[in-house]
Amino acid sequence: MFEFEFMRHAFLGCTIVSVLAGTVGWFLILRRQAFAAHALSHIGFSGAAGAVWLGVSPLYGMIAFSLLAGLAMGNETKGAGALSPQRDSMIGLVLAASLGLGTWFLHEANGASSMATTLLFGDVLGIDTPTLLALSTVTVLCLAGLAFLGRPLLFASLMPDVAQARGVPVRLTSLGFMAIAALACSACAEVSGALLAFSLMIGPAATALRLGLRPVAGLATAVSLALFLSWGGLALSWVTDVPVPFWIGLGAAACYGMACMVRR
Repeated sequence: MFEFEFMRHAFLGCTIVSVLAGTVGWFLILRRQAFAAHALSHIGFSGAAGAVWLGVSPLYGMIAFSLLAGLAMGNETKGAGALSPQRDSMIGLVLAASLGLGTWFLHEANGASSMATTLLFGDVLGIDTPTLLALSTVTVLCLAGLAFLGRPLLFASLMPDVAQARGVPVRLTSLGFMAIAALACSACAEVSGALLAFSLMIGPAATALRLGLRPVAGLATAVSLALFLSWGGLALSWVTDVPVPFWIGLGAAACYGMACMVRR
């Protein structure tokens, strides 16, 4: 399997993306923003479709659209919680508008049938060297941002009112984190597609938090599970010829189910 260059690139891409997905996903679940992650991955599809129309790399379109949407989602009003109806309504409206734009972009590009499948379900076996470099750059930027925001972000996620009273810039922290989440969703879509990037980010993180682990152990578990799912999905896809996203999604659900059984 590793004799082929495209498989080596695929494993490297999955490794890079899994480290990012597990880390960012853990904070997303902790902040109860799973719907935002779901929306960002779909919004990235519209950006990728626009990039195809303009004749540039789909990854750059994903990053641009997801980043703009993430900043809009993070720009919450003072005192708004992660589960506020206003935030969910705004996320839903942004998602609906972006999907409409994505359909129009594909129509204008005259390649809806074949290109839509690639953008929605990913093409991990088509990752080339420039894409690996772009994914590495995005991952380094996101992890550096999380290292800088880590302590105030954790404080604001667990006790937002107390954090705001202690002078933590909750709104700026939320904006910064949503920008990081947007970049992470774009990177995950390269592996499992816009539709199933959600499973790689949320599945391992939800499993780690369901086990009730401390922050450091929870982050390590989320990253390890993301690596396990992506590597295992690639290996099983090689053996069975079934798409990688299928195995990632199925494995994420199975891991969470086992975590529920362990907690009981």
